[in-house]
Amino acid sequence: MAEQARRADRILLELDGRFASRDPSEFERAAGALLDVPGTVLFVDSFEHCQWLENWLWQRFLPRAADHTVVVLASRTAPRPQWTSDPAWSEVLYVRELEPFSEEQARTVLRSAGVPSSLREQLLRFASGNPLALSLAAAGAASWSGEEFWAPSADVLRTLLAGLVGEVPTAAHRRALEVVAQAHSTSEELLTAVMPDEDSHQLFDWLRDLPFIESTSRGLHPHDAARETLAADLRWRAPTAFTTMRQRLAEEYLRLLREAPEERVWAVTDEIFYLFRDLASFARLRTGSRENEVHERPLQPEDIDTVLRMAEETEGTDSADLVRYWIRRQPQAFNVFRCVATGRRVAFTTRLTLPAPPDPEDLAVDPVVAAAWAYTEATAPVSPGEHIGMTRFSVYPEHYQVPSRVIDLSNSRAQAEAARARRRAHGFVVYRDADAWAQRFQGVMHDSGARPRVGDHTYGLFTNDWRQVPVESWLRHVITATDVPAPSGPSGFTRAVFDRAVREALTHWRDRDAFAACALIRARLAADLTEPGEELRILLRQAVDALAHDPRGVRARDALTAGYFSTAPTQQASARRLGLPYGTYRRHLRQGLDLLSQALWDRELYGRPLTAGERASEGPRKSGT
Repeated sequence: MAEQARRADRILLELDGRFASRDPSEFERAAGALLDVPGTVLFVDSFEHCQWLENWLWQRFLPRAADHTVVVLASRTAPRPQWTSDPAWSEVLYVRELEPFSEEQARTVLRSAGVPSSLREQLLRFASGNPLALSLAAAGAASWSGEEFWAPSADVLRTLLAGLVGEVPTAAHRRALEVVAQAHSTSEELLTAVMPDEDSHQLFDWLRDLPFIESTSRGLHPHDAARETLAADLRWRAPTAFTTMRQRLAEEYLRLLREAPEERVWAVTDEIFYLFRDLASFARLRTGSRENEVHERPLQPEDIDTVLRMAEETEGTDSADLVRYWIRRQPQAFNVFRCVATGRRVAFTTRLTLPAPPDPEDLAVDPVVAAAWAYTEATAPVSPGEHIGMTRFSVYPEHYQVPSRVIDLSNSRAQAEAARARRRAHGFVVYRDADAWAQRFQGVMHDSGARPRVGDHTYGLFTNDWRQVPVESWLRHVITATDVPAPSGPSGFTRAVFDRAVREALTHWRDRDAFAACALIRARLAADLTEPGEELRILLRQAVDALAHDPRGVRARDALTAGYFSTAPTQQASARRLGLPYGTYRRHLRQGLDLLSQALWDRELYGRPLTAGERASEGPRKSGT
């Protein structure tokens, strides 16, 4: 159909439902030509991934289409019955179910793929005209032993995939499969970041040629059925390696999240939480359903009456008064959720930022905020210049304080803010059914035990201290364990978190204000500095220069200096400045980061750099720190 549209010189718009925003306005911007240019043709593939747009499309978008336009939606799910039975649509809506290939079509597929004639009958009997099964079987025909397969099933597909992938060329190729099986979409850049010592270009090309991998605008995307089968197989073969790769992906997404421009934050956040879709701890908190899909917008003056009404209906007049108070104090903390299909306001959330020392008026007015400050004072006081974040209200009257799309999105946003915020001490969320949420939050957040009362209701406060358990440690533990971890290194830093802090400090070295808020400021090596921000900058520069004292470190020192201390705008520019190929520069930079992190970790643990002899004797013990 797309080829026909091109031959007819129509304007062609192609969208992928897997990457559709939950905000209809973004869909409208992408498909805007359909409303303005007669004859435009719009294709939306994988529409089942954004089927929550269906009502909005029929009721609000398509009726505004320009003359002679055509819209084609490809989905595994049929349209809702009201559209096929609605007389207003019966003249213009055509629904066609794509049936399995006929025998003649199936033979053509196998013949075109070069499958030997001796195998075709067996593969035809196996695939029964299923296009995916035929394609996979054809691609993997060379590895089949002649054994006869029967009708397709999940078990047979698993066998088929194992035969198709066969003997993976190297361990690096298997790790690349672990990436593509877990990441929502895999770019070559992502592959490079999580497998820095491998030839990511060659691995990316190998992945792209696998028959169950599709190339999309966001990168490589496995067929959904193939992804789940591949993931299950890899997890069974090497569960530790599979989890380790998930951790690497999570840490890379966190890095992207911290550096992302504002408009990219939520897309990266969604990538992070996609990694955890099958974890039991997250399953207790998230619905997994896209029914009644919602999107959020900042609070507008015309939303205030609706927000106050929702608060009073669910939590009473005392709580509504507190909502009014916080709208006056922090209007930017409020987000209003609208139903995608109808545009109706259905919920709101409030994520407060509360700097230390606490405002006496806040303590006097809001018992929940006062309880949070009391908890921090009793456990881990918040220093001046730090702040706490709190999801103070989460009000969705139709699904009040039970797992829902509103709470899914609100929790995702709260975690993203925790990752991006500077000098955040504690994070709190507030729920009325404290016992139920204590069960849901097990292994994810601590129950503070505080039960403040507002009006007729008491509320539970759940918290994490992000100074003690940085977001990286929290995510790593959520992936592998059931309880939030205690700190496991000096100043609460594990070695991995310390290495991340060093990289963050290097990134912000030229921006004094940003550097002063870096996590490395909280490390023990900065504890005795009179002016930590400036003196730590000097120490970092000196530590980089000191790498040149070792012949191995001369190139590493040069790469770090060009990459972080010079005015080169990109790493490619830094490589050109040193006269090095980009791949060589990246190798020297990785070595420099490793050497620098080790030298600073020695200072963190021992208060001074170790000598070569000391490092040799300490090496085995330190590797497990």
